[in-house]
Amino acid sequence: MDWGGILNNTAGWLFSPTTIAYALAATGLAVHFGYAGLLNFGMAGFMAIGAYSYAISILSFGLPWWLGIIIGMIGAAVFAVILGIPTLRLRADYLAIVTIAAAEIVRLLFTTTAFDEFTNSADGLGGYHAGFRAANPFPQGTYGFGPWTYSADDLWVRVFGLILLAIAILMVWSLMRSPWGRVLKGIREDEDAVRSLGKNVFSYKMQALIIGGVFGSLGGLVFALPSAVVPATYTTSLTFFIWTILLLGGAATVFGPVLGAVIFWVIMAFLDGVLPALAAQGILPISSIQAGTLRFVLVGLALMLLVIFRPQGLLGNKRELTFVK
Repeated sequence: MDWGGILNNTAGWLFSPTTIAYALAATGLAVHFGYAGLLNFGMAGFMAIGAYSYAISILSFGLPWWLGIIIGMIGAAVFAVILGIPTLRLRADYLAIVTIAAAEIVRLLFTTTAFDEFTNSADGLGGYHAGFRAANPFPQGTYGFGPWTYSADDLWVRVFGLILLAIAILMVWSLMRSPWGRVLKGIREDEDAVRSLGKNVFSYKMQALIIGGVFGSLGGLVFALPSAVVPATYTTSLTFFIWTILLLGGAATVFGPVLGAVIFWVIMAFLDGVLPALAAQGILPISSIQAGTLRFVLVGLALMLLVIFRPQGLLGNKRELTFVK
């Protein structure tokens, strides 16, 4: 078994665009669920809107890359308002149902041939990288060492993603220490009590849904920066990966989504290398393809154990929030 190659590949996921993108999306979900108590199961929809808005703005309308990012953020905010108006006055489980359906509607709209001129339907979009790469401050060359060796373009994607992630973390940290954040936490614990104090609970929930959704759209943007935007990526499994990351790191924590994303993708990469190798050597009585799928089973079992034995996550405070109350 090639342990060197497996460990090299695993280490590479520490700073991969995918890890950064999921950390951003999980930060948005932390605002939704961890701090506001909103059960959003449609984060894939926010990520898709961010990615497609960016790509379509550049390819179809010739806009600069930075304006495409802003349009993606605005699109996520509008999507949050559309979701929130009919559901935020109702019980949390209605929001969960609506967000699952809405995310699937978004994905199917990007898949249909009705908007093929803009979305390229199921084939997705690519070739929108020129403007972003032209803004690269790093000279052409090779940077880093070992498994963290990158070209100038690869490094720029990672650095830009880390900048967005740092801004998101700083914003969450600042907001949750403010009076606004304390009201939001009060809504999570007992919204009737907050309402009795004269606060507009619906308005606070809507604001949280918009802010978290914008972070999710930035996650979708970073996810799409290295390669292409493909609608098959934004399925419900993506959302549940983000939930796993959030619960792993800690739902009501600032750095929990980052820690959860790193641990999740490092473990996934490690299992993706080890399990097929074990199957190829006959140690596992299954095929290599089945062994690759087995990692999802193991992650699912780990999530079940996490919710049972440490529902507050690795960095969470059990007195403040647990997944199961």
